[in-house]
Amino acid sequence: MHHSKPSAGAVALALCLATAACKKAPPEPVTSTPDSFTCDPAAVPHAVALRRLSRHQYVNTVSELIRFADAADPDAVLSELGAVLAALPADTPLGPDKHYGAFTSLDQAIQQEHADGIYALALAAGKSLTSSPARLGALAGSCATDADPANDAACVADLIRRLGERALRRAITDADVAFYSQPAAKPPLGAADYADVVALLLSAPESLFFVESGADPTASPAPLGAYELASRISYHFWQTLPDEQLFARARSGELLTEAGYQAEVERVFADPRTRLALSSFYAEWLANTTLNGLDARLGTPVYDAIRGDFTPGPDTRQHLLDEVVDAARYYSFDTPGSFDDFFNSARSFGRTADVAQIYGIPPWDGVSPPPVAPGRSGLLTRPAFVATGSNDTRPIMKGVFIRKAILCDSIAPPPGNAAANPPPSSAHASTRQVVENLTQTGICASCHPLQINPLGFATENFDPLGRLRNKEPLFDDQGQPTGLVPIDTTSMPRVTFEDTSKSSGAGDLHAILTRSPKLHACFARQYFRFTFGRMEDGQKDGCALSDVKKALDAEAPLPEVLRAIALSPSFKTRSFQEVSP
Repeated sequence: MHHSKPSAGAVALALCLATAACKKAPPEPVTSTPDSFTCDPAAVPHAVALRRLSRHQYVNTVSELIRFADAADPDAVLSELGAVLAALPADTPLGPDKHYGAFTSLDQAIQQEHADGIYALALAAGKSLTSSPARLGALAGSCATDADPANDAACVADLIRRLGERALRRAITDADVAFYSQPAAKPPLGAADYADVVALLLSAPESLFFVESGADPTASPAPLGAYELASRISYHFWQTLPDEQLFARARSGELLTEAGYQAEVERVFADPRTRLALSSFYAEWLANTTLNGLDARLGTPVYDAIRGDFTPGPDTRQHLLDEVVDAARYYSFDTPGSFDDFFNSARSFGRTADVAQIYGIPPWDGVSPPPVAPGRSGLLTRPAFVATGSNDTRPIMKGVFIRKAILCDSIAPPPGNAAANPPPSSAHASTRQVVENLTQTGICASCHPLQINPLGFATENFDPLGRLRNKEPLFDDQGQPTGLVPIDTTSMPRVTFEDTSKSSGAGDLHAILTRSPKLHACFARQYFRFTFGRMEDGQKDGCALSDVKKALDAEAPLPEVLRAIALSPSFKTRSFQEVSP
């Protein structure tokens, strides 16, 4: 049979074939991630290094600064900066597994590529914002264009106080004015002087990092200051800098009051920008990185025989991933429901013809109630998670996704000499039979039958393109049919390893997962990682994790769950002291 080249994720998570070397390897212990959290208000998280803005956050921030600096024609300035913005290096996500939940943290290192890109952008922005008298006037006021050198010093100082508050995301002091005025020559000042001041502000470390000093750094943990709270709220929900109202609440100190803080969390959450930012959370958490392009194997005999009259396009893979995010947005914002409503929804959110054809129903218009998709039972039966874009259904990779991304469990790595390719298809046996024959003996049996395979087998009633099926067709290498075999979706998922509940298929699997505290605990972990840009400590971060899980367990509407971390006391503090584990 023909196979596509395995992805990096497939290689890293390759199954342990029953070879002699594999049989000799010692078994790894099987562990299950804790599914409950204890809130100890006295527990102090470890101090963490300064966190860098992600590329997405930095581009958003610079764009907002441009709109503030040139309210008259910001789109023209941004268009001029397009090539420089595009040249900024992409982020390299890190975390427990780069293929599952890879948004957990970013590589914080500033390499030469980062430094060069930021410097080039700062210079280009300063030059563009001062490239004409009209733009210079919009940036700094009429004092910058009136040819009166007597007011130049005050003009520069005013620019630094106004733009600097946003670029540095804090109150500007007299010392700041003195420092950031240095690039400007002695009066009379020209456009180049103002451009250099802008460049210095935009390339300042405080513009690139979340610099938090705390209202009282000697406290453990220290409460954040008003401007720091404003930035935490805005970057969490908007992925960009605070708006004028948040800055105003920070200036006045109102953000430090409980009522003022809660009011701003509610206001910011209700803003349309929150919908976009939290969509990125769902997209990253639920990204199926091992899903091949569904058009990659077009023209190969077996794949063409499997797909029949369905012709996927180059965008079909992305359409499947977008459909998952549309479902999450629907239950988070459009028609708020609980997390369980989202997880167990059988409705189709496919807006495009290709996704609709996979579901076997008309496309969703985005306005009417989403149609119920026949044969679906929840998130794990959405095409993005059952399609593979290959010749078989790859139950191993489906099981790994559920175990790691949905349950937050770790899986012992395979031996270094384990096979790195998907198991070969057979013209005479089902995919399940092939996988079981290869993984039910030797050291493989300590991992695959317990942790991985049963979760993947539950959705074997969907074909490699994500379509419902009741039998599995078999083909030879030329794509000629060799028979039909029954589908077996029965398994013992072992959501927790002591749980021996049996499942007859995806519906039972969703029910077992929903009953398990692990499902909510994992979501709380994933959302914490997105919020704080780091891995959680189950004890020291227990209060924040517990707040989210309590809302999930109470079946609170998702908007309430998504606000829970921002309303947690731990969201408003930072640790500056190393503490003993």
